[in-house]
Amino acid sequence: MGAIVYNVAFDCVDAYELAGFWSRVVGHPMDPRDRPGDSTASVPLPTGMSLFFAEVPEAAEGRHRKNPVHVCLQPDGRRDDEVERYLGLGAKLLDDRRKPDGGGWVVFADPEGNEFCVLRSAAERAAMEDVPHE
Repeated sequence: MGAIVYNVAFDCVDAYELAGFWSRVVGHPMDPRDRPGDSTASVPLPTGMSLFFAEVPEAAEGRHRKNPVHVCLQPDGRRDDEVERYLGLGAKLLDDRRKPDGGGWVVFADPEGNEFCVLRSAAERAAMEDVPHE
């Protein structure tokens, strides 16, 4: 037996607002049933899974919470273009792990501090595999 990933869940202060941010990041609309003020919201993805946002008391109280899980995104286009786009959407740059050879990734925080990273696109990965190694 196995399991599928049903969703990636985010504890948050404002489910609707944070779902809106992530909707813009991944380029897919929020669930049309979600409304401002709802305590939960989601962004269904074409893969069948979703990003799920739930308001929790400890987030609203500003208590420190550990974030042991994060989302890794593989863009359709160039990674560096997505880095600039995410910054324009309000993401905060936490760590730039890009390498001179084109490898690596960039770590961000969304408006509520949840970490996520952007990897290279499939095309960028393929191009690096075609480079002869010395």
